[in-house]
Amino acid sequence: MSSKPLIPEKYLDVPTQRLYFLSLGLLCQAIKLWDVLQYNLLSHDATASYCRKWLIVDVLYFSLLSQLRIPRLDYSKPVVALQILGACFLDGLLFGGINIDLGVSFLPSISLNRQQIAATPAAFTFSDLISILTLGIVSYGSHYDSHLLGQHTVRMSPISTARLNPDSQMFCLGSPGATALVPVLLNNTSPIHLQYSLTPLGVPFDSLAKVPSYNLTLRDLNAIERKLQDEGAARAAVPKQDNYDSDEYDEYDDEDDEDALSTSKSVLQKTQSLAHIAIDKPGVLRLHRVLDQSKVDARILYAPEVVIAPCPKVEFIDTVAKDAGIRCAGADKDIDFAISMYGVPPLSLRWYKDVNGKREHFMVEGIQGEHDDQQRHKGTTGAPQSVRVPLTGTLDSLGTHAYVLESVTDGVGNAVHTGGAAGADARLQTVAAANTKTTRTVQVLHRPAVSFMHCGPGRPASLLIGHDVPLTVSARDADPSDAPWQIEMKYVPSPDDVTVKGSKRSKSWTRTLTTAEGRHELSFGAEAPGTYEIVSVRGRYCEGDVLAPEHCKVVELPRPSAEVEWKKIHECSGDTGVSASMIFHGTPPFTVYYRMQRDSEPPREMHRRFDTSRGDLTLQPELSGHYVFSFREMSDANYRRVEMRAPSVEQVVHPLASADFVRTGVSTVGGGRDGRGAKAKAVVNTCEGETVDVDVDLRGTGPWNLEVQIVSPRGTETVMVKDIKESRRTLRLPIPKAIDKEGGTFEIDLASVEDRYKCKRVLSVPGVSVNVRRVKPVARFYGKEGKRNLTVLENEMAQLPLRLTGDGPWRIRYRRREEPGHVMTVTSRNPNDELSVSNKGVYELLEVHDAQCPGTVPSEEATYQVNWVPRPSARLASETEARYESYNNSYILPPVCERVDDHVDLDLIGRPPFQLMYNVARNLGSSGPESLEQPTFSSIQHRTRFQLRTNNAGRMYYEVRQIGDAAYPIAKHKNFVIPRAERLLFEQEVMMRPAAQFRTASRMTYCLYDTFEPHDSYSSDGLIMLEGTPPFLVELSIKNLAASETHTETVELRERSWKIDLPSYSFKSIGPHLIKIESVWDASHCEQAFVEPSLQSIWVDVAESAAIIPFDRREYFCVGETSRFSLEGTAPWSIGYRVNGKSYTHETKVSPFSLIQQQAGEFAVTSVAHQNKMCKTAVTDLRYTVHPLPAAQVGHGKRIFQDIHEGDQAEILFTLIGEPPFTFTYQRAEPTTKKGGRPGKVLETHTVTGVTANEYSIFSALEGTWTVTFISDRYCRYPPAQVDKAVEK
Repeated sequence: MSSKPLIPEKYLDVPTQRLYFLSLGLLCQAIKLWDVLQYNLLSHDATASYCRKWLIVDVLYFSLLSQLRIPRLDYSKPVVALQILGACFLDGLLFGGINIDLGVSFLPSISLNRQQIAATPAAFTFSDLISILTLGIVSYGSHYDSHLLGQHTVRMSPISTARLNPDSQMFCLGSPGATALVPVLLNNTSPIHLQYSLTPLGVPFDSLAKVPSYNLTLRDLNAIERKLQDEGAARAAVPKQDNYDSDEYDEYDDEDDEDALSTSKSVLQKTQSLAHIAIDKPGVLRLHRVLDQSKVDARILYAPEVVIAPCPKVEFIDTVAKDAGIRCAGADKDIDFAISMYGVPPLSLRWYKDVNGKREHFMVEGIQGEHDDQQRHKGTTGAPQSVRVPLTGTLDSLGTHAYVLESVTDGVGNAVHTGGAAGADARLQTVAAANTKTTRTVQVLHRPAVSFMHCGPGRPASLLIGHDVPLTVSARDADPSDAPWQIEMKYVPSPDDVTVKGSKRSKSWTRTLTTAEGRHELSFGAEAPGTYEIVSVRGRYCEGDVLAPEHCKVVELPRPSAEVEWKKIHECSGDTGVSASMIFHGTPPFTVYYRMQRDSEPPREMHRRFDTSRGDLTLQPELSGHYVFSFREMSDANYRRVEMRAPSVEQVVHPLASADFVRTGVSTVGGGRDGRGAKAKAVVNTCEGETVDVDVDLRGTGPWNLEVQIVSPRGTETVMVKDIKESRRTLRLPIPKAIDKEGGTFEIDLASVEDRYKCKRVLSVPGVSVNVRRVKPVARFYGKEGKRNLTVLENEMAQLPLRLTGDGPWRIRYRRREEPGHVMTVTSRNPNDELSVSNKGVYELLEVHDAQCPGTVPSEEATYQVNWVPRPSARLASETEARYESYNNSYILPPVCERVDDHVDLDLIGRPPFQLMYNVARNLGSSGPESLEQPTFSSIQHRTRFQLRTNNAGRMYYEVRQIGDAAYPIAKHKNFVIPRAERLLFEQEVMMRPAAQFRTASRMTYCLYDTFEPHDSYSSDGLIMLEGTPPFLVELSIKNLAASETHTETVELRERSWKIDLPSYSFKSIGPHLIKIESVWDASHCEQAFVEPSLQSIWVDVAESAAIIPFDRREYFCVGETSRFSLEGTAPWSIGYRVNGKSYTHETKVSPFSLIQQQAGEFAVTSVAHQNKMCKTAVTDLRYTVHPLPAAQVGHGKRIFQDIHEGDQAEILFTLIGEPPFTFTYQRAEPTTKKGGRPGKVLETHTVTGVTANEYSIFSALEGTWTVTFISDRYCRYPPAQVDKAVEK
């Protein structure tokens, strides 16, 4: 490949070359897509050149691309060849089948064949060459009928009309400089002169002669149109009614408004146009004359006048002062407004009142100033007037009152919407913003009312010393628009409060307080006791009312105090503590904070609460020493930790001796406390020994002497323990003999204690209860010897019965002998409880403890046996003939032929009925076994018959996956699957039955005396397919139906396919022969498989020479007609024929054979052959003459448009082509609206016969389009007569 492009880069750079060439290719593909659409939509005659055209275009395109050598588009020659072949293949797919015939001129003739009926080749003309060279853009006969060409259209010139204001619009002038453009609708008119007059409003009709006329030339009209388009001149076109927010408004009003907005929006016909008249002052406009370019006056249609008035106006004229739109409730309920209106009388006013969103509409009609009866009787439009109208409103409810002027309509019908609705919702705006020229808004406010909250007569506010108390004043029913509110407050000090007198707080005052923004409450702090009073309240606009409670009394609370009286507590050993009697002043409850310090130890802070005004506090330390007792602070309901002024007391304390049992490690009765909150009695359990140990805590000054009483049911024993020096001592006390022998309960009590000072104190502390047990608990399994066993289902819970003695709960330790190291513990509260286990084996009890003592387990009753019900299993019966393979644990059964019934017997072990789920698989080759299904069958016997699958050949595998019986049904044990190593597996080889059949049922054709050998080694005709195990022995029979003879041949084959080859047999007579496979055997010696009878035989047709016979004996045909022939022989046939001296060949598989004649001239059949062009026969006497189709043209085949006036006639010329005499049909239709369009509705049709000349003329004064629909000459007609396609085929 050369690197330099054919076109030098100095003329055109490489990217541009690529762009141009690819754009050309894209254009070609777009044209091809359009041709594809036409090919599928048009008839066969109109699409005969598409494939030929695009084959040439694609070849030229890719050839030119290879010659230009454009970089990135420069391909090698093989690639270019593949591109051309690919494009040609695509063209063949898009445009039908391709038949190449080299007999037409210098180019190959490529014809399309989309029909099932064959056709002779079409003639290649010069128009086809032009179509190819122009890429189909110029294509004759592709887009229209070439036999019926041309049309003649006659049109009548219309009448010119002019209409003023065709849409009946209303016009008004809104300002002195405004201009109204009044449209004039022109039909079939190009005006050059327009005359109109403008009568001032109020001038009577009898003075019309005094009104001047105005003339507009073509230049003036064009200037108005340019001004309308370029500058957008103002045009006030107002609809007759404007029903916004009206009860009479409906959705159809919008449609009327849209239709009346502007004539320019109307849909104009082709013959219509618009002109405008510019009016800048009020008056009555009348159109007098419109002159077109042909100096002819246009007809002035109805409604030649339009009234142009000043636009009506309405507004409020009263001045709006600041805060004039605010009213307070209870004030004047009426409000007066003044309205100014201007326009042509009588005027109509639409307005509405909106009170808190509830809208009420009003309408006033017939508003005018002085009445001019003279103008009214003369029917003259009156002059505009200014009218002043009063409007009174009622303010009878709270909220926002809005008065909105909605629209005004004058006497002519001009309605102006004032736009007041845009600001009508005054609730969302301030009052000042809502008051415009067309809107007045008044807001009626509620009078504020205030009072104290949470304070009033009988509920004074409490004031703490050094603090202030918040007082709240609430404004009720107040309007937010009236905020903020000013509240006048007065203070009078309390005359009974001595703390206020003489201070700054003792003076009265009056102040004005203001609420915060956005709040209805006012809070302030009161620092002095006294009475606070609300004097008055005023909002931003309105005076308010003072509600009860309007007084709030503030009372100052005193600090708490106490009166304390100390007393010493003296007993036998000396002072043991102090007591304090207190009287409290303040608000209960009271809390006293006091301190107690022993010797030099850190002081201990304590506190005590009292709910009444009197209280006693007793302090008796348990340890001896020098103590200091003092009060520090106190609190009440109002004050916290106020200093408490009370004397301190000192004392040397010698506490009394005391003793009590230590309760750690022993159980108690009643949860540690009795029902009165005192300590409960402790309980000690003992199972062995003659003594019991208890611990005692001693308090006071040692050493101590302790007296202990042992109380039993039979008596009391006193034990003295002397000289105890430790504060905690363990006492070992004897068990009463009667209880020690039999067991029982006794109590130990502390009677008295004596300290160092010989001060003896009697004790009343709770004692200790001792439970003595002499019988130990026992645990055993229930059941007689040899019967302590249980059988359950696998993994099912087993309940083992227990028998327990002693006091529960019992803690039992046990194990399973199969797992001696795994010891389990269970707690039982029932002496006849059960032990739940889930595994099989021997369970053994090891230990038992009850609530008090350890127990024993009898060895002869310590075990229990748990067994499982065995799962069902399956095995082959012992007499089954099978060979065992150890490598896969499979039993191999003897082989069996396909579709031969076979079974095996299975022995089932378990409890019937049984369910058996198994897998079935088949091995067809090296891919391995393929799972087929997983069925389940049931049996009620221990031995069952298992049916084997022999329907299909192959290696069959059977594997038992799950077995269920009465104890283990599969439905309840779906998750249990037999381990693969333990499954029953057996297999069997199913041998295929031999079979033989013909691959195809196609009939074979032989000539007379041919030997029975294959004609085509690549064809599948006569091919026998064999199944089974080679070698095969096949028996064939050949039956000659004509001679009623049957010949039999036996062939031995080692391959699985064989094409019939019997050189020893030859066909000796014509007619059908039946070839049939009688039998087949293979190496398996299995019976032959069933094969469809239609696949075991084929037919052989033996024939002599082929023949062709025409259906009808005609001397000539017309182009497009079909000639039909009957063929004798065996398909396929090959027919040779000649058209105008050029020979062609066509093959067909059906008879009769049809051929469409596409060329005029001589047609002759030359030969016929059958059986793949065998047995060929020459034909010499079968020839016809083919005549061309006639044609007709209107106006020499062109589209003629002729305009005539009334009284004139037009000549329509018909040209006839063919052999006279002619008969043709023409019709007149409605004329087309544009050139190139189709004619409209057919108006008349005529047929002319016996025409011997080639031209024919008619004259007509009617409007329409003339076309030819039918033509016939001496031999042929067009369009051809419709023939049933089924008959042709």
